[in-house]
Amino acid sequence: MTLTDIKFSEFLKDFEKTLKYLFHEKENINTLSLKRGLPPELMNEILSERPLSVAIPEQFGGRGSKVKECLGILAAASYESLPLSLTFGINIALFLEPVSKYADESVKEGIFHRFLENQNMGGLMITEPDYGSDALNMKTMNQEVENGYKIKGTKHWQGLTGLADYWIIASRKALDNGELGRDIDFFISDNSIKKQQVVVEELYDNAGLYMIPYGLNKLDLEVPVNFKLQPETTGIKMMLDILHRSRMQFPGMGMGFIKRMLDEAISHCTSRIVGSGNLLAIDQVQFSISRMQSAYTICSAMCAKSSEISGIAHNLATEGMEANTMKAVVTDLMQECSQLLVQLSGANGYRISHIGGRGIMDSRPFQIFEGSNEMLYAQIAEIITRSMKKQKQLHLFDFLKELSLTAEACLHFKNDLSFTLNQVLSQRKLVDLGKILARIICISYVLDLGKKGFRNDLVQNCIDTVKQEIAALMCSFKFDNTVQVVEGYTEQSSWLKFA
Repeated sequence: MTLTDIKFSEFLKDFEKTLKYLFHEKENINTLSLKRGLPPELMNEILSERPLSVAIPEQFGGRGSKVKECLGILAAASYESLPLSLTFGINIALFLEPVSKYADESVKEGIFHRFLENQNMGGLMITEPDYGSDALNMKTMNQEVENGYKIKGTKHWQGLTGLADYWIIASRKALDNGELGRDIDFFISDNSIKKQQVVVEELYDNAGLYMIPYGLNKLDLEVPVNFKLQPETTGIKMMLDILHRSRMQFPGMGMGFIKRMLDEAISHCTSRIVGSGNLLAIDQVQFSISRMQSAYTICSAMCAKSSEISGIAHNLATEGMEANTMKAVVTDLMQECSQLLVQLSGANGYRISHIGGRGIMDSRPFQIFEGSNEMLYAQIAEIITRSMKKQKQLHLFDFLKELSLTAEACLHFKNDLSFTLNQVLSQRKLVDLGKILARIICISYVLDLGKKGFRNDLVQNCIDTVKQEIAALMCSFKFDNTVQVVEGYTEQSSWLKFA
């Protein structure tokens, strides 16, 4: 019997049951979350259920790299543990899918076998100490040698530092003139081979996501020729395809986490009695939980959309607008939901052993890594404004109603969007505009999900919630704010002199 003979609903149910047993009966997830790392024997038990098989092609014994199944596993994991879900997300989107799509056929079988049978894991190395989001200027270099490539450089903030068995490493080709090539090359390294071992120089004291080790990695490796990934066109486009696909899988990690925050909030507010009724009877509590339900609806719609468009058969290099939208909006929603749960939970919520308090710290870096949200929102706005100029259409609503992605959704926001963009926007205004556009795109996903039968009351509540949010964002966008930092601010600004 192969893995594909098992219905995904059964496979997922068994996995959820295993996590519940391991985290609530065999161990205590609240206690585990206070410690660095996860006990190896516990991780081996989780991986023995072969959750990563969802990202391995059928011909190599996996379940077939179906996005729906990948997101389902990520959601199941994040309901119990966001760090565990991110561990899977790193393995799936940043290692297994790139290997499936771009690796030489001669290396795939060995890698996938070790993932399925030996509980191996893999990650991606792009970020460097001096070059975070500025990946195109990375200094890690590769040089062709007999039968392979030498790779030298320094990488940091890679999830699974010191834990991954395999890495995909980004670098630039060393040219004869001492410079580095403009394109990006990617290589697989196998930590079980001495010449390919990554040296961990430091483990970082990350403030959240305790389960995942991050750190500083020194590279001085030699890998064989067939360990180089083969791009369809250029290495930069391959990198964009990988990163955009990864961003489109963030809703999977967000789904279980947001649902858990929502379930915990409803449970607490239903059972907590204040005066003659429970917390749920209070209007402000209704407002807070309705925002969490809106987040649940948007994330559900994102998962459905991602399942349609982000499989490895698609090249996502040019799909920055939707990839950025999914990543930025869902991570904002994750952080908001954890903050709301803590507020509703009172003092008890402000504990690392509480799922809400822990959730604040665990979800916060999601707004930063793989492109900070401010940068992604600005990019969304730049894509739209460039297209508007190209088409010589400067009226925002008129442009959006002709764009297939926003044509139906923008009708709900006509009053707010009926204005002309006739000046160059500052970066802070691009961020505001990007937030507005991203939420309109999300409503288009929600409307699509509603047509498929998703419950209408959640859809309507979500639209109303986003209407209020966009109205507030429009006020910020239209407010003339050009405030600059005051240099040498300490001079004549000590209150003690004026009291």
